[in-house]
Amino acid sequence: MDFCHQHNLVNPDIVRRERSFGIRVSLPAGDTLRNVLGDDWEKLHWYPTEAERDSAFEEMAIRHGYYRKTDSPTQVLEKISR
Repeated sequence: MDFCHQHNLVNPDIVRRERSFGIRVSLPAGDTLRNVLGDDWEKLHWYPTEAERDSAFEEMAIRHGYYRKTDSPTQVLEKISR
């Protein structure tokens, strides 16, 4: 498979490697964004090693600088494996 944009979430170096360690991103009950995305919305990110997953988890859990001071991000992160 060819990849034409560097910003794609898929890393061509690991595309054919087994990825057994993941992060489930979801929204907490009562979050108003559920009105837009639906109650069953979730996003899964998979990684080939537990260490890579844990590193990505820590980075995803950081409150990024592009939020306004009054914003309160409410995503729920969960480590998973298959």
